[in-house]
Amino acid sequence: MRANRKKGLNTLRPKAKKEKHKVTASLGFFAGCTVALIFALIMSVRTRKIVEKDGHGQYMETMFPLYSFFGFIVLHMLFYAGNIYFWKKYKINYQFIFGFKAGTELGYREVLLLSFGLSVMALASVHSNLDMDIDPKTNNYKHFTELIPLILVILIFVIMICPFNIIYRSSRYFFLKCSIHTFFALLYKVVLSDFFVADHFTSQVQSFRNIEFYICYYSSSGYKLREHDCNKNTTFNVFTYILAPLPFWWRILQCVRRFFEEKDVIQGWNSLKYFAIVVSFVTRTAYGKNNSNEKSTNPWLRDKLIVPYKSFYYAAIALNVLLRFSWIQIVLDLEVPFLHEQSMIAVIAILEIVHHGVLNFFRLENEHLNNVGKYRAFKSVPLPFNYEDDEDND
Repeated sequence: MRANRKKGLNTLRPKAKKEKHKVTASLGFFAGCTVALIFALIMSVRTRKIVEKDGHGQYMETMFPLYSFFGFIVLHMLFYAGNIYFWKKYKINYQFIFGFKAGTELGYREVLLLSFGLSVMALASVHSNLDMDIDPKTNNYKHFTELIPLILVILIFVIMICPFNIIYRSSRYFFLKCSIHTFFALLYKVVLSDFFVADHFTSQVQSFRNIEFYICYYSSSGYKLREHDCNKNTTFNVFTYILAPLPFWWRILQCVRRFFEEKDVIQGWNSLKYFAIVVSFVTRTAYGKNNSNEKSTNPWLRDKLIVPYKSFYYAAIALNVLLRFSWIQIVLDLEVPFLHEQSMIAVIAILEIVHHGVLNFFRLENEHLNNVGKYRAFKSVPLPFNYEDDEDND
């Protein structure tokens, strides 16, 4: 019994990993190169006045989403390295918790080395792209310059699946295994490392959007001229609603599996939470693609108003915000000295009625302006004709 206890404590106790000097030296080199490349990029943009050139807007619409993809990944890796540093500092046995094979886990220096190495490749690609576009001697290689980000993505993918024992193979394969378990969440028992990776994916929604842009941009021939019509492409717009929220769907599936396997009610509520995030994401995306009120002559309001006083609408906006949060009183159980509990319940109910009463006016106003202004009619809004009365008159 004592032997088992000693063995268990030895397993749970975090073990110090021998640090290699070449890792520290390489880390310092790539970190220095990253700082130098960032400084050189800022100076290049300023001295060449790239922002003032005609192609600046086109560059931001095309190349910036391609390169920002690497920035999101590097930033994520930097935070993960910081987590590992503090885990080690406060003796949290993350190796055992995640199920890493002893001695193969990455320390914060190794993660920093990988992140700075990736940043050097990405920043060098940005510099080569700018040089080739601006330098008259290399300006003819536009086809190649547009392919540089894609080449870098392919290189990273090849490194990830490389079967040779280089660039931390065990850690790469561990991440790939967790990713596969996340992709097919219902087929695998959910362990901490799996939903830890899935949680990280949920913070990389923009990266998934960038991947979608990669597919759209390079699947068309427009990349040769640094042009794209992705926003007008029906397939691209549909996949915006599918690919970007995928991490949240994976978390929903993980929570559902844990709910049925572990009978944990909290996991059921978590699945509803992530589903609400998906709904809000889809709604926000749809609003961003179909928003036509941004250039209104009335700030925050539509162009045409029924009531001639704008202050009426602004007051209604403020009132709507206040009334929407009136229910918080019930949750926080706030007490008003001069009101009985039942009186407070009645006041909240009255406020809810007032809230919907105010909204009803604007709901009908909205329907009226949409029907009149856009010459449309809905089945839910009957037309102002009574055919039975006409027949009786005849």
